[in-house]
Amino acid sequence: MKNDLFTIGQFTVHGYGLMIAIGAISAYILAEYRAKRKGMQHELIFNLFWWCLGGGIIGAKLLYLITQIKNIIADPSLLLHFSEGFVVYGGIIGGILAGYLFCLKHKLSFLKYFDLVMPSIALAQGFGRVGCLLAGCCYGEETSHAFSLVFHESKFAPNGVHLIPTQPLSSILNFVHFAVLILISKRVKADGQVAGFYLIFYSAGRFILEFFRGDIERGKVGVLSTSQFIAIFLFLIGVGIVVVRGLQAKKVSVEAPEAEAEETEEE
Repeated sequence: MKNDLFTIGQFTVHGYGLMIAIGAISAYILAEYRAKRKGMQHELIFNLFWWCLGGGIIGAKLLYLITQIKNIIADPSLLLHFSEGFVVYGGIIGGILAGYLFCLKHKLSFLKYFDLVMPSIALAQGFGRVGCLLAGCCYGEETSHAFSLVFHESKFAPNGVHLIPTQPLSSILNFVHFAVLILISKRVKADGQVAGFYLIFYSAGRFILEFFRGDIERGKVGVLSTSQFIAIFLFLIGVGIVVVRGLQAKKVSVEAPEAEAEETEEE
């Protein structure tokens, strides 16, 4: 795995940045395409994309800084290294909040657009973890198992050591997650449920994979990593969204025929 893919003059193409870019562009194209298919305001997707991207970057950086607060107090110069250190959960939360504000500003149904973009997020995360693999960040614990990775030129992972392949496993799970959400989006009965399922599946997968991560710069909450701690709450929120929205849709479907029957009797 090599992060510096090739150099043209003074410009070097880094694998991590390239995968992030591919993921972001793919997410935008998919979201706009699906918005057109669903008859939604697809012309707003471009601006929504930038709002969510900006909110995601800020959120990911803020959560990373929170996990590193002790190190920052000891060495405030760490605040100057903005390009280093991001936490995915912070990006998810920040992106969702930015999307909510965008929908509020443009008087759009937040739950409809929440459902629209979450499969795209899963797709982008799949490419993002390929970038992690190339860079060597988010690496796994040392292992003696044959199913492992060995880095030789990484600035993050220990080189020459067999590690659990957490990055490719995470990437595969994210791509599967994307496919499952697309299938679910064709069958759900209420707005918000696709997003709810995203929170459920991603949080469950992330919680489990965290046990096999070997990088220690992620913060701790008791015996759990910061990401595991957040995963518990987002999992419960996801379950709540799916259940509550499902019950509301069921209630509407039951009340609608009754209302029609009453109107017919009055006529």
